[in-house]
Amino acid sequence: MMLKTNKLSPTKSSTTMGISTFFKRTVWSFAVLIMLMLGNVGFAQQSTNNYLSKFSPVSVNLMQETGIPASVILGVAMLESGTGTSRNAKLLHNHFGIVGKNNLHEIKPGQRSVYKQYANDVASYEHFVAVLAKKKWFGEMKGNPEFSTWLKKMNTSGYSSAGHEWIRRVTNIINKYKLYKLDASMDSVSAESAKWLTVGMPGASEQGAAN
Repeated sequence: MMLKTNKLSPTKSSTTMGISTFFKRTVWSFAVLIMLMLGNVGFAQQSTNNYLSKFSPVSVNLMQETGIPASVILGVAMLESGTGTSRNAKLLHNHFGIVGKNNLHEIKPGQRSVYKQYANDVASYEHFVAVLAKKKWFGEMKGNPEFSTWLKKMNTSGYSSAGHEWIRRVTNIINKYKLYKLDASMDSVSAESAKWLTVGMPGASEQGAAN
C-alpha cells in the first residue's frame, strides 16, 4: 500500500513563499526602523548633552553677574533654540527668539528673518539677560532663586505669545534636566551685579522679546 504525500500545488507554494518573503521583509524593515529611531534618539541626546556642557557655565556666570537664575537662562534658551538646532541659533546665533536686525539675506540670499543676529552665541545670552534687566520688576526679582516666579513675571510682561503653555514647556525642560541645580550658587552673586539693578530701575527703556 502506497502512502499518499501532501504536496503543495505550484500556486499554493508560490503563495506561501510570497507570504514568507513579505513577512521577512516586514520584520527587516521594522528592525531597520527601530535602529534608525534609536540612532536619532541617541544623536538628539548627545546634541542636548553637548549644549548643556557648553552653555551651563555661561548661564551660571551670567547668574552670578545679574541675579537671574541660571535655570531660567538655560531653560529658555533650550526651548527657544531647540538646544541649538534651530535656524535662528545656527544662522543668527539667536538662542532666545529676540527680534532685531540681521543680514540673513547676505548669508542666505532670498531669505529673510525678523530675528536679531549676534556675533556669537554668548552675545545672544548676554543680550537676553540685559533685556530682563530692563524690566520694571527686575529690581524686586534680582537674586530670587525661584525659577517659576521668574517665568510667571516674564509671561506677564509678554516675553512669549504662547502664555502658560510656554511656562509649562520651559518648566518641563528645567525639571527634566535638573537645571535648578545650577541655581545653588545664587548666594554667590557678585557685588558687581549692582550695575544690573540700576539698569532695571523704573523708567529705563525696555526691549521686547518674542517667541
